[in-house]
Amino acid sequence: MERSAWVYILLTAVTTLLGLWVDNREYTDRYIRGGREYGSPCGCDRQQARNRIAAAAVYCLLAGVSACRIAVGNDYWVYRDNFKLIAQGRHVSSEPGFNYIVKWIQLLFGYDNYLPVFAFFSLVTVFFFVKALHDQGSCFAFSLYLLMTGGYYFNSLNSVRYYLALAAALYAMKYVLRAEYGKFILWILAGALFHKSILLTIPVYLAARFLAAARLKKWHYAAGGVFAATLIFGQSLYREIIFYFYPYYRDSMFDNGRLSIVNIMKCVCVLVLCGICYGRSLKDDLQNRFYFFLNIFGLTVFCCGSFIPEASRVGYYMMISQVFLIPRLLMQMKKGWFAGICSVGVAAAFGIFFLLLLKKMYAVDVRLLPYLNWIFD
Repeated sequence: MERSAWVYILLTAVTTLLGLWVDNREYTDRYIRGGREYGSPCGCDRQQARNRIAAAAVYCLLAGVSACRIAVGNDYWVYRDNFKLIAQGRHVSSEPGFNYIVKWIQLLFGYDNYLPVFAFFSLVTVFFFVKALHDQGSCFAFSLYLLMTGGYYFNSLNSVRYYLALAAALYAMKYVLRAEYGKFILWILAGALFHKSILLTIPVYLAARFLAAARLKKWHYAAGGVFAATLIFGQSLYREIIFYFYPYYRDSMFDNGRLSIVNIMKCVCVLVLCGICYGRSLKDDLQNRFYFFLNIFGLTVFCCGSFIPEASRVGYYMMISQVFLIPRLLMQMKKGWFAGICSVGVAAAFGIFFLLLLKKMYAVDVRLLPYLNWIFD
């Protein structure tokens, strides 16, 4: 393994260890309920102060590695070329919010000064990731470990706009759980200024929230079956809708019809864990059920949505909820040898996936390794 890969390995290890200082199990329910509005003040006691200091340290490390990169990611120089086109007032396919921010930063720092642009979006993306984990992750360290080893953070060094939207969607989940749908939609609309695919989360997250709160009846299962059938028999219609918004994806390298076996297996394994924990953790827990239905939606996309170009970008909006669901299920299991085996098994599985991911990062179409930064390289 090439030397700079140790930057990612050490970053994952150090931030996870720092995450162990964050003990927010007593506070996440109040953060999600909305604090004072529900009669449970979310002031700042000593433990919360420790939590915020540790989370801030995690943020600084993650943001620093991301913001200081140079020539990392297969689309790094493509973005640089787009920055120049935006500054020149020429047409680019990116959303207006992204274009205005890029133009504003280049006005401040100068034409073709692309490092501050990448740094700005790194700082914002990592903030939403860490803030979401702080407010919703009952086991911050475990959720952070899953975020890192699952590849979400490292992939954000690539596909800048998409991962900013994904981080914003992860943060906005708490407003769906609070039933503060207006705030949720406003956050999603703000995210759509940078990547319009995030608009998909409005019907998906609201549907998951509805199903989580409902007692499922036969018509719910029938409706789900009909929707799954449309993904199989109505693919041409869905493709026309997709290509209306993303015409450059038609017959591109991304329009390859491939299934992601790894993502399917991830979703299936989480569903097996949900089945084991159903009576204790899933049956009457709104938050767990919300994440559970998002996982089902993600599995449906990965199994039936191979006709979607870059289907993983659709599925990740749902699948990323695993960083909250898995730690909650494991924490709520009855203490004993079986719970220990499940926890070790999950940690080992994601660790192995991370090592395989590191190897893949050298591929020409990924290029997240070798890691270079403008301070030392």
